Amino acid sequence: MIVYQVFTRLFGNDRIQCVPNGTKAQNGCGKMSDFTHKALEEIRSLGATHIWFTGVIEHATQTDYSAYGITPDHPDVVKGKAGSAYAVKDYFDVDPDLADKVPSRMKEFQNLVSRSHRAGLKVITDFVPNHVARQYHSDVCPQGEEDLGECDDVNVGFSNRNNFYYLPGESLHLDNIEPGSSYHEEPAKVTGNDVFSAWPGRNDWYETVKLNYGIDYCGGRVGYFSPVPDTWSKMCRILLFWAAKGIDGFRCDMAEMVPVEFWEWVIPQVKKAFPGIVFIAEVYNPAEYRNYIRRGHFDYLYDKVGLYDTLKAVAQGNASAQAVTASWQQTDDIRSHMLNFLENHDEQRIASDFFVGNALKGRAPLLVSALMNTNPFMLYFGQELGERGMDAEGFSGLDGRTTIFDYWTVDTICRWRNKGTFDGSLLTAEEQALRQFYSTVLHIKEQEPAFAEGAFFDLMYRNPSIHQQYIFARKGKKHIMLVVANFSETEQQLQINLPSHLFQHWGIKEKNGCPAVDLLTGGRHRFDLNSGKALTVTVPALGGCVFKINA
Repeated sequence: MIVYQVFTRLFGNDRIQCVPNGTKAQNGCGKMSDFTHKALEEIRSLGATHIWFTGVIEHATQTDYSAYGITPDHPDVVKGKAGSAYAVKDYFDVDPDLADKVPSRMKEFQNLVSRSHRAGLKVITDFVPNHVARQYHSDVCPQGEEDLGECDDVNVGFSNRNNFYYLPGESLHLDNIEPGSSYHEEPAKVTGNDVFSAWPGRNDWYETVKLNYGIDYCGGRVGYFSPVPDTWSKMCRILLFWAAKGIDGFRCDMAEMVPVEFWEWVIPQVKKAFPGIVFIAEVYNPAEYRNYIRRGHFDYLYDKVGLYDTLKAVAQGNASAQAVTASWQQTDDIRSHMLNFLENHDEQRIASDFFVGNALKGRAPLLVSALMNTNPFMLYFGQELGERGMDAEGFSGLDGRTTIFDYWTVDTICRWRNKGTFDGSLLTAEEQALRQFYSTVLHIKEQEPAFAEGAFFDLMYRNPSIHQQYIFARKGKKHIMLVVANFSETEQQLQINLPSHLFQHWGIKEKNGCPAVDLLTGGRHRFDLNSGKALTVTVPALGGCVFKINA
């Protein structure tokens, strides 16, 4: 499973000159139709098996769509001109920004799903369970479905029949965020990142309100799950609504802010109705990992506070590559459930000045993240081209990330698309080479049985003096894969010791003169597989080798 995440409204925008804080009219906006069959084939050819269309569900925006019966949003509770995709405004609708014809937006989305499937890609969409836009309102709520909060008792702070949490007798104050704000909300609702105060701060998720899953936070965090909270039932119907559109999985935003009891209840229901559908959780608390897998029924969890953080530290020169061993050992029993990545919409771009400032420094981490285990790998659109994310787009600011709040153009993607031709003529030689490197690694992961399903063996304990390279082996039916990832900026000649335990554990005889090929370059070698004799390899700077050894 190789996931290509793409921020949907940015992918197809060809506007060359964008204005910071610009409107949709000024800066343009990509459409679902920009994902042509050719575009999807190109993404599939990179090695992706799944595509995560980020920002499909309708969210709060400063663009006025009232002519289409969509209630406008107050600008003081929208971050950026385009608005955040994680301030969902209508769980039953597609974001109008993405449509060529706004009234046909749901049909256009279903056509997008069909095109993706024809191109060999399975489709993942967001599910944002913890919070919604401050002015949530469904204009296309299915018949018989109550809107979120429609029947809430706003005179109590908590009830398990309410969809929101309230601060009775208090008005919301945005003065510290928007001086002189005219936005009025009374009683104030609790802010999305668990701010039980009528005075959220600028760094809070002030544009959102928290959903109530039956936990009384102000009453000792006691859970009231019987009868089933009203929010549970509504969110179940929302998941079933989108699953019926033909999608293949959900990426669940901030899943750990929602009680595991809800996931334990809802995921089996969705999977019973739609067998094979995948659930991916954004979870950052390692103490809860096993709970959300074994009890919550999630298929995969983000490996952020672990492998991602460790690889980032190694790439920045702040940690030894030996630290990778301790990282994977923390999740060894659930490794097949961990989703590895090096970029996503929340993280800084590898090539940004805030990460390592050089896209080539992402190649060694890629070899480790993508190839060390059988679990899924995810990349963010433009990562394979070295996108730097160094634009001050507007609300997002200059932070090394690609904006999720503004109308903007992603330079590398724009040039790669080249008005839908994807001919590569506008890419630099370095960008083309980087994309080819990513494609080679991802196809190795997908097509070589040793990486798709083979066992893993960490070789660092037999090479304790090595700190700028990470070395591991994978076992195939007839081959051993030896992966050497070089985080150093210079070519390295290494003497790699193979432990006798490797041969015993895998039932392999020690043998000299084994033919090998480097799957990254095609270079041919002969290696002595011998626990008493170091294996000599030369590894290129900021890259590595993937040796397929006939054992």
